[in-house]
Amino acid sequence: MTRKTLITLATLGSAALLLGAFGFQHLGGYAPCKMCLWQRWPHAAAVLIGAVLLVGGPRVLAWFGAAAAAVTAGIGAYHAGVEWGWWPGPSSCTGGGLDMGSLDGGALLSTDGPVGLVMCDEVVWQLLGLSMAGWNAVFSAVLVVLWVMAARRVN
Repeated sequence: MTRKTLITLATLGSAALLLGAFGFQHLGGYAPCKMCLWQRWPHAAAVLIGAVLLVGGPRVLAWFGAAAAAVTAGIGAYHAGVEWGWWPGPSSCTGGGLDMGSLDGGALLSTDGPVGLVMCDEVVWQLLGLSMAGWNAVFSAVLVVLWVMAARRVN
């Protein structure tokens, strides 16, 4: 495969993962958690890097594409581990919610609680035992390989 083909595949791969995430969110009704959103930013960067490379940007940018894909793969793997209970996640989006013991009677009776909060340690969708975060880690690792091949390719 040529360098341009590899860059195109890697760029389209990140774009597809971004579009898939937006599809799950807006068409499927699966609201993203905080860590899901973190995984989108490196994909967006990889798409921009790929676009610059495809119009003639410097070859070294392919390494930045690989880095972006590696970052989102890492976040996806970390997020999947949080979902499976292998390690703790950020306290701002994991756990059992509010500490009921620290609330007074008025706060306990209040209906002004957080709305639409999605917990990072709950799997809302899975396929073949992998959550969206797990699949992002797998596909992003493949994208890392494509980016590295593109960066090392001379033509």
